[in-house]
Amino acid sequence: MEKKPFRSSIIVDGIDRAGMRAHLKAIGLLDDELSRPFIGVVNSWNEMHPGHKHLREVAQAVKDGIRLAGGVPFEFNTVSICDGIAQGHIGMCYVLPSREVIVDSVEVVAEAQQLDGLVLIASCDKIVPAMLMAAGRLNLPAVVVTGGPMLPGKFQGRDLAIYEIREAAGLLKAGKMTPEEFKEMEENICPSAGSCAMMGTANTMSCVAEALGLTVPGCATTHAVYSRKLRQAKESGMLAVELVKKGIRPRDIVTRSSFANALTVAMALGGSTNTLLHIPAVAHEFGYTVTADDFEETSRRTPHLVNVKPSGKYTLFDFDLAGGVPALMKELGEKYLDLDARTVSGKTWREILPGFRNRDERVITPLSQPLHEQGSLAILKGNLAPEGAAVKQSAVSPTMLVHTGPARVFNSQEEAVAAMFAGKINRGDVIVIRYEGPKGGPGMREMLAATSVLMGLGLGDSTALVTDGRFSGATRGPCIGHVAPEAALGGTIGLVEEGDLITIDIPARTLTLHASEEELARRRERWVPLPPKVQSRYLRRYSQLVDSVWRGAVLKEKA
Repeated sequence: MEKKPFRSSIIVDGIDRAGMRAHLKAIGLLDDELSRPFIGVVNSWNEMHPGHKHLREVAQAVKDGIRLAGGVPFEFNTVSICDGIAQGHIGMCYVLPSREVIVDSVEVVAEAQQLDGLVLIASCDKIVPAMLMAAGRLNLPAVVVTGGPMLPGKFQGRDLAIYEIREAAGLLKAGKMTPEEFKEMEENICPSAGSCAMMGTANTMSCVAEALGLTVPGCATTHAVYSRKLRQAKESGMLAVELVKKGIRPRDIVTRSSFANALTVAMALGGSTNTLLHIPAVAHEFGYTVTADDFEETSRRTPHLVNVKPSGKYTLFDFDLAGGVPALMKELGEKYLDLDARTVSGKTWREILPGFRNRDERVITPLSQPLHEQGSLAILKGNLAPEGAAVKQSAVSPTMLVHTGPARVFNSQEEAVAAMFAGKINRGDVIVIRYEGPKGGPGMREMLAATSVLMGLGLGDSTALVTDGRFSGATRGPCIGHVAPEAALGGTIGLVEEGDLITIDIPARTLTLHASEEELARRRERWVPLPPKVQSRYLRRYSQLVDSVWRGAVLKEKA
């Protein structure tokens, strides 16, 4: 056999590699296949996960494409947690930390078995950013395949997304919905496999993957049940082989301009606050730094154009019909984007976008009539959040853009939810949930249970929530998260006392605790951190190594 011109030659070339060749023949490879590119197909399929349950079929299409292009596919799995199933209980502590497990697991297999290239398949919140991080870290020729949204639910003639059943719990409690209506909504809200049918974290990060140039055009919004998804998967497998043969790697495609494009698209989408965690973490693996200030500057100059739930009226299905990410990028155009940025397709956006158009200006609003003049996220700073805090300003009622109220302090999400259901929260209060950050949670749980009850009880136009935890992409309302430094690190949020006045001023980008520095110094002297909520060997290691939320909550090399 002639010397193989790919990285995997290290395991098949030479008489001293007969044992490796024998092992490969033991799984059915022919001599001819040993000379071809070896492509890892990283499948995050999971039988308990609606966003990932269909990925076996997607992976098969990827493998078919790899073989069509002359490569040899090797499928292997990694973990995937469903955020929706982990919501509202201690299991959520494991969700953000699972991102690092996924990245490490891809590295372990790809490096141990010296694969030539990768196709990375994922659908949901932590798994898509983890695959992007793995692409940057390993820098092997790679294509990302996102699994696609589920179809929207239907209830009483309305299109639904999953957050609406969570908020309906509050309506049921308040007597505004019957048990029979609640059951009917529950039965119909998730009609198919796929990521949740809204611009939550899963679909936001899928759109970010496309904007970065690491998927085929249109992949992010092609629904999970569409045959188009299988064709895109097959095309992605073929592209991976082509990238290996040409020696084109992710860091050749993804540049600083690519991240600028991704930030702009995320803001125009009305995207999830979790992009504040994931884009910096992905950038870190590609050798770049994305800061809170980058998000703030991008959001201030980028109009919010995509009218999709939970910040808008329509569904991901409507967004796909309107043209998806390429149509949005075409609407933004050269004024906001670098159209010369490359993609895995081998084309620049300047070459790709003429083939797309905005097919529904109700869903992708034109630049002349944006939903909001600014992007979806705002970064607040002040004595309560010296490093920063985040709010999805596009989903806040105008009446709550500026608000001052007394603090109602809770040391866990469960305590806050119990107080709301017990009628102990008053209109005008500022609910403070702390010890939920990356270190203190540990694992920085999403506060979706709390925010859903807040909205369901009709408090979203009068009562705010401030936390060092984070939010689901489904969250809407006056909810400020990512407060840093977190309580477990001695941040000011850990010093707030019941009844303290807190002012939220989103237009001014400030978050203020009305307590003097002298008073805060006295409180700090007697402050004692709470123990973590979960006793876990993995989460203990995670807590020791995790960096600030504003540096992507990546793991530091040393504690």
